[in-house]
Amino acid sequence: MDISILKAEAEKMTDPRRVAYGNIRHKMIDIIIIGLLSTISLGEDYEDMEEFALAKHEWLKTFLELPNGIPDSDTFRRMYERLNPSELQKCLNDWLMSAQNQFCPEGKLINLDGKTIRGSGNAEHSAYHVVSAWVAEHQITLGQIKTDEKSNEITAVPELLEMLDIEGSIITADAMSCQKTIVEKITEKKAEYVINLKGNQRSFYNDVESFFEDFADFIPKTETLEKGHGRIEKREYYLEPDINFLHNRTEWPKLKAVGMVRSTVTEKNKTRTETRLYISSVSDIELFAHSVRGHWSIENHLHWRLDVIFREDAARARKDNSPLNMNILRKTALSVVNRTKIHRTSMKKKMFRAALDTSFLERLVSIQK
Repeated sequence: MDISILKAEAEKMTDPRRVAYGNIRHKMIDIIIIGLLSTISLGEDYEDMEEFALAKHEWLKTFLELPNGIPDSDTFRRMYERLNPSELQKCLNDWLMSAQNQFCPEGKLINLDGKTIRGSGNAEHSAYHVVSAWVAEHQITLGQIKTDEKSNEITAVPELLEMLDIEGSIITADAMSCQKTIVEKITEKKAEYVINLKGNQRSFYNDVESFFEDFADFIPKTETLEKGHGRIEKREYYLEPDINFLHNRTEWPKLKAVGMVRSTVTEKNKTRTETRLYISSVSDIELFAHSVRGHWSIENHLHWRLDVIFREDAARARKDNSPLNMNILRKTALSVVNRTKIHRTSMKKKMFRAALDTSFLERLVSIQK
């Protein structure tokens, strides 16, 4: 992965400005790359992009054209309001995947989950809710789709799955995606699934809950134990492949098992227990447990970082495609920084170092002059 590949990918994108009028002063490629480098360096908005570029002007000139100097913040804003988010996502993903040894999602866990960009709403539309497909192993967002309401995940998820090559992968999702149409789309795309089951499928949930209440003690299980920071969490994973007790089992394509995970957390001399139920086309208990654990990555390694590192919920980009394109830049920045492992150094510390040390920023994005 190096910046020359990113420039080549950006060349394929559609410039949304009126190129025919001949009044374009700044190259789209320069604006995209500066935006990404600023975001990697903890930049949060368009003013930060301008300040970053002014501070790094001499360095940027060594690999960008910058025919009319540094764009101002309004130029960055107008560009990111108009850029096609799908094209930007593909451009940055193809660049990231160029370093993943011919990355293919086959056989990988793909986590689906939604996050609301809380500051993105205005008088014209409610806050954008973005559903992402996340590959934890590679720390890459394969794709995303926006809705105007959280409830619209039900219709958005099949659209997102249609955009992706998921054959051979295991799709994990929360209860919002526990819908027959979504399971049908997953199996149609030749993938497996492990999906949380809750009250939105009330009778189905009640049947599975009653079964595990009566028979959990007779079902083989596997366990994990995690300790740290004064907290102990034991997770017990149960998987039952004999689902003849479910009257509507044939309505769910490729349904092979139902599962339960019981989490027991001990912290500050207090213990609490939580139980989750699942439907699964996976019938191996170790693979089921691995899939359930893997789904938490999208919360811990993507959504949590977007809020804590970038303060995304406080972001005020609202107009047109701006919220979505900024969200894509942040996700890409996290993927870039995660590639460089430094012992006991957090993501935020690495990004702070990138802001201070140009040679370290070059190392992160593999700039070859």
